Amino acid sequence: MSYWIIVLVQVSIVAYALVGGVFLAFSDFIMRSLRLTPGTGGIDAMQSINLQVFRWVFMSLFLGLGPVSLILAAYSGFSLTVPGAVLVLLSGVCYLAGCLGVTIFCNVPMNERLAKMNSSDDATRDYWTATYLPRWTFWNTVRTLACTLAAVLQVFGLVTIVAS
Repeated sequence: MSYWIIVLVQVSIVAYALVGGVFLAFSDFIMRSLRLTPGTGGIDAMQSINLQVFRWVFMSLFLGLGPVSLILAAYSGFSLTVPGAVLVLLSGVCYLAGCLGVTIFCNVPMNERLAKMNSSDDATRDYWTATYLPRWTFWNTVRTLACTLAAVLQVFGLVTIVAS
C-alpha cells in the first residue's frame, strides 16, 4: 500500500478513537447525569450541548473522518489482494454507516426536534424522558461501538499490512 495511505490509516486510528471517546462519555455518564438533573436542567443543558457541538475541533474530526473513511475504503477496495486491505475497507464502512449514518438518520432528527421544543412544556418533558433519553443514548452507543470497531479494524489492518 502507498506510504500516504499507511499514514492516513494511522491518523484515522487516533481520530476514530477520539470521536468514539466523546460518544462513550455521553453514553456512559453524561446522559445519565442529564437525566438526573432536576427540573428542566437536563433538557436545557442538552439543547445547549447540541448548539455547542458545532465547534471546529470536534466537527473537523467527526466530519473529516467521512471523506477519510471513504478514501480508505475505496483505496482498499481496489487493493483487496494486499493483506489487511479488507480490514481497512470494513473499518471505513463501519465508520460511514455506524457513525455518520446513525448520526444523520437517528441522533440529528431527535436533536432537531428537541431544539424546537420549550423545556417548560409537559410535552417536552414527556418526549425527553420517554423518547429522547433512551433512544438517543441507544443510537449514541451504536456510534460509540462503530467508532471503536473502526479503530480496532484499522489497527489490525495496519499491523497486517506492515507485517506483510
